[in-house]
Order: sequence, then structure tokens, then C-alpha cells
Amino acid sequence: MSDPANSPPTVAAAALSWHRAGKGAALAFVLETWGSAPRPVGAMMAVSADAQMAGSVSGGCIEGEVVHEALEAIEEGRARVLDYGVSDADAIGLGLACGGRIRILVEPVAEGALRAGLLAEMVAAQSRREPVAYSVTPGLGDGVLLRPERLAPDDPALQLFARDRSAMVDGRFVAVINPPLRLAVVGAVHTAQALVAMAGAAGFDVSVIDPREAFASPERFPGVSLVHDWPDEALAGFGLDGRVAVVTLTHDPKLDDPAIIETLRSDAFYLGCLGSTRTHAKRLDRLRKAGVDDADLARIHAPVGLDIGSVTPGEIAISILAEIVAVLRGNH
Repeated sequence: MSDPANSPPTVAAAALSWHRAGKGAALAFVLETWGSAPRPVGAMMAVSADAQMAGSVSGGCIEGEVVHEALEAIEEGRARVLDYGVSDADAIGLGLACGGRIRILVEPVAEGALRAGLLAEMVAAQSRREPVAYSVTPGLGDGVLLRPERLAPDDPALQLFARDRSAMVDGRFVAVINPPLRLAVVGAVHTAQALVAMAGAAGFDVSVIDPREAFASPERFPGVSLVHDWPDEALAGFGLDGRVAVVTLTHDPKLDDPAIIETLRSDAFYLGCLGSTRTHAKRLDRLRKAGVDDADLARIHAPVGLDIGSVTPGEIAISILAEIVAVLRGNH
């Protein structure tokens, strides 16, 4: 449901594929922005020597300029830093909402720039859902890969992983490439239909888990990954890491409770459960009797979603997605 064409793993993989095919390739990164910019710091675009593109670094004509510079960088085998400053009058033509500046790093896949081995390591890490960051002094071609588990607790780069952000740190550009966010929805109910569409638009890879095939059908959830195993079994094989959110919506303890227990054993960053305050109190009693301690129970967001007075399935879905994002970004 997300847009894979603009995800960093897909962009990096495209550059690696073109390089291995002998076409030549370069990666462009958004280094810094001032004013308004349609793509965030860390946004990536891959360019091949025959002008194929993947990803984007802006919303307009900057792409054309960057492609031109990338082709020259591939030919020369040297990195370059591009600096675009625009007035409000010229901003629309460059894809910016208003005037400002944007700096772009263009690195060809070459020795002395973005080394092919390092790019391959980056792509391999992403295929294994391992978070990494590309750290480089812009223009010097001294890039290395950072892994969060190897960083000191006070390293500023470590905070970038947690915030899902890229930035300049002490003169080096740190491009965080976290695994894609995923959402597992337990219960193919009406609210799930709205939530799946919204979460997909927000960039989540969504799976719907429900053993009731009449509920979890392709007709009700077109183009969505559907899993018809029992929820705890499905989640056990899902890979519940720190980039996964889980929402239970069935109201049926036989389905929800095992899924909740499985999620609480994991590093999932969010667990939300549908139901009223009274329903949740009964749920907590059942989970305590099943051996779940209070520290784990405190991780459950229930009643699920931000309190925005939602009534309809669509409104409830909005409140759920808003709470997931708030937790992800450290604002809840």
C-alpha cells in the first residue's frame, strides 16, 4: 500500500542494479533545506548513466538539473555538492512552495565516491530489515555505514535513528535508512478497511490478519496482504521489530488476546486495542490471569486512538493512525 518507488531501499537497490549492469549510476541526497521544500532531508534519487531515475529530491525542475549533474558526476567519477537558492518568484518553477535553498549531494558509484561494496552492504542490510545510516563528509567520498547497535548512547546519530530523520552532524551528513514501517491489523472489520487505506497513504506496509476468510477477502481489501492464520501464529512469523505497529479490532478475546500477548513479547513500537474503557478493563483482567505483568500491560493503547470524538469507522481510523504516528514521533 505504500509507495515503494520512493523508499530509500528501493532507490539504493536501483542504483546498485544499474551499476552491476555496467550502466553507471549515482545517488543524490537532499543534504539541507531552508524555507519550503517538498522532500525532506535524506530524500534520495538514483540516476543511471542513461538517465533512468528512481526516487526524487524535490517536486519539480530540480530533478532535471540534478540528473544533468549526476550524469557528469558518473562520467568524472567524483562527488559534487549542488546548492540551489531561489526567490519566491522562481520557486514554483523549481517545485518549491516558496523561496528558499536546497543543497544536494550527488555521489557516483565509484572508488573515491560511493563505493560499490558499501552500496551493496547498504542494500543487503535493508533486505534484512536492519537499520543503517550512510555517513559522509559532503564531496569527499569518505562514506561509511553506521549501525545503531554500534553507536555510543550519547552519539547524536543514534537519536536520528529514533526520530527517523537525516541531518548534518558535526560536518558529516548522516542519511538514516530505516526499514519500512509496517502495520499489522488484526480483524478485517469496517474500521480496518478505512485504516488500511490511510496507513498505506502514510507509507506503511499493511497486512490484515483474520482467519475468517469471508471478512479478510480480496474484494473487501483489494491489493492488501491478507493472512488467514490465527493472529498469534501470524504475528509470530511476522517479525515484530521496532518498526512495526499492531492494532487489534475484532472485539473477540479468542482472536485479540493471543495477538496481544504475542505482540507484548516483541519490540513492536505500538500496540492499540479497540474497545471501551469497560471492555479494556475486562481485557486487562484476562491478560493478568494469563501471566502478563503490569509493565507490559501499560504498553497497550486502549481505548485505541487519540480522543477526537470519533464515531464512524473512518473517524476511528483517523484517530488510530494519528496515535500511531504520535507514538512513532515521540509526541504521545
